[in-house]
Amino acid sequence: QIHLMESGGGSVQSGGSLRLSCAVSGFPYTNYCMGWFRQAPGKEREGVAVAWGDGPIVDGVDSVDGRFAVSQDKAKNMFYLQIFSLKPEDTAMYYCAAEAHARASSCYRTKTSFDYWGQGTQVTVSS
Repeated sequence: QIHLMESGGGSVQSGGSLRLSCAVSGFPYTNYCMGWFRQAPGKEREGVAVAWGDGPIVDGVDSVDGRFAVSQDKAKNMFYLQIFSLKPEDTAMYYCAAEAHARASSCYRTKTSFDYWGQGTQVTVSS
């Protein structure tokens, strides 16, 4: 059974950094597409960054801007989102998502359908 669980959220001041982690279990990492999304109260879910590849290799990423960096460590079964220069508007619930056997052309930041989702971790940025 495939399971995703986020951690690393919290309350930070504007300008700070956070690294969110997504613990992945049971996932095959075969032609994967993995992503981070966020949803603020009263707003639609927004894609932050996605990464695609095979096994331990990351072939490409699509990020909303340079403040968001994704990486994965297959050996540790972890998927990460590093956020730099946090802004109050980054306040949201952040979710990781994944699917396997995906084509790279179908992995993009605005993709909304993933097979597996985590429960989310809250990020709150104060000014």
